[in-house]
Amino acid sequence: MKKIVLALLMAGTLVQAQKRKTEVSIQGGDFYINQKITLKGKVYQGMKLEGLLPNSRMVQGIYDDLNPETRILWKYPDTGTWDADRNTNEFIKAMPTWKNHGLLAITLNLQGGSPQGYSKDQPWINTAFKSDGSLDEVYTKRLEKILDKADQLGMVVILGYFYFGQDERLNDEAAVVNAVKNATDWLLDKNYRNVLVEVNNESNINKYDHAILKENRIHELISLVKSRQRDGRRLLVSTSFGGGFIPVDNVLAVNDFVLVHGNGVKDPARIEQMVKTIREKSSYGGQPIVFNEDDHFDFDKPYNNFIAATKAGASWGYFDYRMKDEGFVEGYQSIPADWSINSERKKGFFGLLKKMTK
Repeated sequence: MKKIVLALLMAGTLVQAQKRKTEVSIQGGDFYINQKITLKGKVYQGMKLEGLLPNSRMVQGIYDDLNPETRILWKYPDTGTWDADRNTNEFIKAMPTWKNHGLLAITLNLQGGSPQGYSKDQPWINTAFKSDGSLDEVYTKRLEKILDKADQLGMVVILGYFYFGQDERLNDEAAVVNAVKNATDWLLDKNYRNVLVEVNNESNINKYDHAILKENRIHELISLVKSRQRDGRRLLVSTSFGGGFIPVDNVLAVNDFVLVHGNGVKDPARIEQMVKTIREKSSYGGQPIVFNEDDHFDFDKPYNNFIAATKAGASWGYFDYRMKDEGFVEGYQSIPADWSINSERKKGFFGLLKKMTK
């Protein structure tokens, strides 16, 4: 009898631990958080913000480097060593400030992004997946901390699974499929409701080793994520495309939201045109359109990529990295990262965001 009572108590504790505060959903072409449309009633310079999901690319929140030869590249200036737990803890500490400035979503990735901003080669090893597609528990523990904090704060996480330059860490296509199942099931079993899945980053990039991660077949993995359910509940899912690229029909036919990037798009008018072109495609079904990576700034100017996307009714995402000869405080993608808002570009983005949303 004591064993039964203990088991029931443990089960009750588990259920309690899995209760979540934040749920993201989509109704029509709008985002909702806890059944309330985002930014309800908000208008900025005549532009409607209601239903949008302003976001920032923060993909290195759980970063590590398992290659001892390159790990030294990411040493902190104050200690001379790299520390993955410090990185995650400082990330979490900064999250309330981001939210207070109006940020509703952050993009993470289980294989990160280039810790140099852009890289020709990627000899470092940063992946939450083992070679057979099973999950690395050390990574998922860090991820869980961030997802829990986001849930507490009422924030959404756009969680990418794969990144080119790291997808080759998986043995073969079967391992990729296994990884998608394992990551999706982990999120469902943990009852996360504030997560949007980005199967992979920029699926039209030819650097992916596995064919199923490329644009012609990525819809297979999107459909796989949609097929994994718990009590009739599933995760909302999409995949992103490179800067200026218009999503392909096979993806638009199955994704829950549209992910595009503004890298390389120097003229803000082109951002508006991208949104218009997507909406005019016969395969487009009215999904919300989200830019979750754009390395253009000009936040002090009346017309920039952020403003252009908002004007077109699309969500916009800030992407910043440490450029040549810049100091530690610059950028969010470069490792080691300073997650606070203390550079001119960071202040520019968050300042405009707060002005628009508060």
